[in-house]
Amino acid sequence: MKAKLVAMAFAACVSVVQAQETKVTIGISGWTGFAPLTLAKEAGIYKKLGLDVTLKKIPQKDRHLAIASGDVQCAATTVETWIVWNANGVATTQIFQLDKSYGADGMVVKPEIQKIADLRGKTVAASAPGTAPYFTLAWMLKKNGLSLKDVKIVNLEPQAAANAMIAGNAGIDAAMTYEPYLSAVRAKPEAGKIIATTLDYPMVMDTFGCTPKFLAENPKAAQALADGYFQALEMIKNDPKKSFEIMGADVKQTAEQFEASQKYLRWQDRAANQKFFSGEHAQFSKEAAELLLEAGIIRQIPDLTKLADKRFIQ
Repeated sequence: MKAKLVAMAFAACVSVVQAQETKVTIGISGWTGFAPLTLAKEAGIYKKLGLDVTLKKIPQKDRHLAIASGDVQCAATTVETWIVWNANGVATTQIFQLDKSYGADGMVVKPEIQKIADLRGKTVAASAPGTAPYFTLAWMLKKNGLSLKDVKIVNLEPQAAANAMIAGNAGIDAAMTYEPYLSAVRAKPEAGKIIATTLDYPMVMDTFGCTPKFLAENPKAAQALADGYFQALEMIKNDPKKSFEIMGADVKQTAEQFEASQKYLRWQDRAANQKFFSGEHAQFSKEAAELLLEAGIIRQIPDLTKLADKRFIQ
């Protein structure tokens, strides 16, 4: 009888804990920079912080639709993409920075192309308008005296774009892709060369954000999402082997392969977040918004002062 009572008390305890767990669904992709979110979930960090997290792999071009439908409450994406989403009526607020690309995003070209200016009249594979690869293409072209109108764009997702170059697709002269797919091209130089990356153009930065409704109703959960991410970074530092195994498994990579791909980016800890949101975020958002408007990706610039909430990184 005593054992039964203990078991019932335990079960009641468990149910209370479960009831307290805030459910949150997050839209992400297989991009290496987002991997600590996977680690926070799979290593039980988020669960310990009272969160019941579901990670959904959704292409960047569709992620805002999932937010608008209520299918996901939060997402990870590039800084300029939040501008596009808000300009198109999908209200979202960034709450912490995930990573900065240091060569993890790039442009791959056929061996005969010597410089970005040579792409005039050529065909480039890139994700749809409103995505990071498309914006990166616009940014790199502008810095080299060209615009999106000077090239023919074929919409392919980053993995498919890299595969097209590796396969020697005759109709594609260049492709926009990112890690871990960029390394696949790196490993086969005869198929193409990496002509430019975010080492040359440091403009790919990822942040995590949620709907204003979710943040207003669940401030403690939002804090736990940020804290969990920073704890995952600590785990990577303290137990890299196990961390790389968990993160690599999610994108079908060995720990060694994942470790190699993460060398091309920098995850941003709490101190880096505080520095980033003290000025750089606003400055970059302004420049990015102007380019998005010029490229016809957005019709008007949204209120840039409402794009971030710094409460959760203090």
